[in-house]
Amino acid sequence: MGVVNASLQFDAETLTPTYRLLKGVPGRSYGLAIARRLGVDPEVLADAERAVPQAERSLDALVADVERRGAELDALRLELEQTAAALSEDRARVDSRGDDVAARERAVRERAQALDADARERARMYLLEARKTVEAALATARAAVDEATAREARRMVEEALEKTEGEGRGETGKEREGRGWMSLEELRGRRSGSPSPSLPVPPRPSPSYTATDAATEVSLRGMRIDEAETAFVRAVDAAVLADLPYLRIIHGKGTGALREMVHALLERDPRVARFALAPPNQGGHGVTVAEFRR
Repeated sequence: MGVVNASLQFDAETLTPTYRLLKGVPGRSYGLAIARRLGVDPEVLADAERAVPQAERSLDALVADVERRGAELDALRLELEQTAAALSEDRARVDSRGDDVAARERAVRERAQALDADARERARMYLLEARKTVEAALATARAAVDEATAREARRMVEEALEKTEGEGRGETGKEREGRGWMSLEELRGRRSGSPSPSLPVPPRPSPSYTATDAATEVSLRGMRIDEAETAFVRAVDAAVLADLPYLRIIHGKGTGALREMVHALLERDPRVARFALAPPNQGGHGVTVAEFRR
């Protein structure tokens, strides 16, 4: 069996035991200090101190220094533990605030996306209604049989064009024609360039799509949502203009975002009688077939 030096720690200030066992540290002698506190004659204490060997005095001083350094290290360790605990609390508070900021940013982004989608939908519905108004006015103009009816038809056409004028601001002529629309000034210019301004029936504005552009199928695969929406609306308009009975929209399966966009637009289009996913052998969930009202 091995033997290790140990001592019981003693508080030199109060001369009371701490009941702490220190392994590897020799203990100091507090006999003279206790005797002095108990009132022993100073001369006796002086003789006793002179009788202590120098080596024991040096060892006692060394042990006292070790105890002092140990106390300093204990105080430093306690301070470091308290600092670490405070830093941990600060980190937790920062993480919590970071989570709150991230949640607010997500909420702002979602709100902005919702507002953008709502604005786009409102604009699309406004354009659909305006298109119906213009088409009805043009149909009346084409059906005019006398000069009075023609003048009324002209008035209806110009009023309808006035309603849609604001929607074209801020776009170039090519962009408006890409959506099948032109500004009031462009349409008036086309009317003024007709063979004779005295004709009772105004010329039809030329859309960017015609019946010859119509097809029974359109593919949206690989497009972004905004690109796909533009191509889809143009395909539907061309198909309706050509009096086609149906349109196959190939949107692919993917994440389903294109399919959801297509179905949402079809649900709100009054020209669509019904729509459904294609049979499994004809594309399944990657294709939607829309039938138009006849």
